[in-house]
Amino acid sequence: MNPPHLPKTDRTALVLTGGGARAAYQVGVLKAAAQVLPKRAHNPFSIITGTSAGAINAVALGASANNFRLAVKKVEHIWSNLSVDQVYRAGYRDLLYSVFRLLGSLFHRGTGVSKPLSLLDSAPLAKLLERSIDFGDLERRLQSGQLDAIGVTASSYDSGESVTFYQSDLAGSVLLPWQRARRRGVPTRLGVEHLLASSAIPTILPATRIGNSYYGDGALRQVSPISSALHLGAQRVMVVGVSGNPVRPPEVHHENHSPSLAKMVGHVFNSAFIDALENDMDHLTRINELVGMVQNEAPYTSTGALRLVDFLCINPSIEIDQLVARHIDSLPRAMRTVLNITGATPKGGGTSLASYLLFEGGFCRDLIACGYRDAMEQRDMLEQFFEPRIAVSY
Repeated sequence: MNPPHLPKTDRTALVLTGGGARAAYQVGVLKAAAQVLPKRAHNPFSIITGTSAGAINAVALGASANNFRLAVKKVEHIWSNLSVDQVYRAGYRDLLYSVFRLLGSLFHRGTGVSKPLSLLDSAPLAKLLERSIDFGDLERRLQSGQLDAIGVTASSYDSGESVTFYQSDLAGSVLLPWQRARRRGVPTRLGVEHLLASSAIPTILPATRIGNSYYGDGALRQVSPISSALHLGAQRVMVVGVSGNPVRPPEVHHENHSPSLAKMVGHVFNSAFIDALENDMDHLTRINELVGMVQNEAPYTSTGALRLVDFLCINPSIEIDQLVARHIDSLPRAMRTVLNITGATPKGGGTSLASYLLFEGGFCRDLIACGYRDAMEQRDMLEQFFEPRIAVSY
C-alpha cells in the first residue's frame, strides 16, 4: 500500500451541483475546459465534490483523473446515449406497482420497511453505475496523488444533516472530519450506494441505506454547497450550476389557472437544487469583499480563518425548462401519462419537474451543447482560471 501523499500547494476544486437530468449541462462545460487545457493534461482539480447527479459526474471524472480529456469523453458518452430505462423503471406496470405501494403505506406501516417507498425504481441506475465507474481506479488516482480528495453529499433522513462522504489518501492530520450546524464530513471509501443516496430525489427515487441510516438527495438540506470543497482544503473553486443565469431577471408567465401539482413540486425542487447554490455564491462574494477590504486597510493584520477564495461560476445562459417542450415526447408513454396527469407539461406549467426526469439522449445532448457554448464564450476566464494548474503527462 502506498504511503499517504502530501496535498498540492495550489488546491483547486470543482463543485458540481445537483439537478437530475439537468446535470448533463455540466458535461458541456467540462468539455470546454478539456479543450482549453493541453490535450494530455491531468485532471486540473485536486478536489472534486458533487451532489445528486453532479456526484455521479464527480466520481466518474475522479476515476479517470490521469487524463482529463478522456475522462470527460467517457462521461459525455454516457449522457449522450442515456435513456430513461437506464435510470429508472417507467413502464405502466412499474408505476402502478409503486403507486399501490405508496397508497398501501397509508394503511400499513410495514409497507416500506424492506424496500424504501418511491414513485420510481432506480435499480437500472445502480447497474449503470456499476458498469460505468471503476471505484478501484478512483482509489488508485487518490493514491497516486492525481487527486487529493473527492466528496459526495447526501442528506440523512435520520439526523436531518447534510453529510459529505469523502475519500482521500492524504494523511489524517491534513484532512480531518468536520462538524458544523446541520452538516458534517465523514471519511469513507466511496461506492455505488453513496451515489444512489446522493441522487435519490425525494419521493421520486428511493432512499438508500448506508450503515444504519437512510439517505436521500444531497441537495435537500445543503445550505452551503461550496463549503465541503473548502473543508477539504480548496483555495480556488470552479462551480457549475444548472439554473438559468441568476443575474438576468427570470421570465414571468402568467396563467389563468392555479398552479398544477407538478409546478408546485418543481418549485420545491428548484429551491433545493438551485437556490442554495446562488445564496452560497452571494455569501462567498461578500466574504471575499470583506477580506479584501481588511487586507487593503491593514495588509499585515491577520483575518483569522477568513481567506480570499478565487472562484469561477458557470450557469446556463438559457432557461432549461424551455428545452423540455422539444423533448418531452421522447419519454416512455407511461411517464408521459403521469406527467400529463400532474401537469408536468408546457401547458400545465410544470416543465421544471419534467426537466429533472428527462434522462433521454436528445435532451442531454442539447444541454451538453449549451454548456459547451456557454463555457467557450468565457474562454478567457477559463484560461486565466486554469493557468496556474496546467500539468501535462508524457
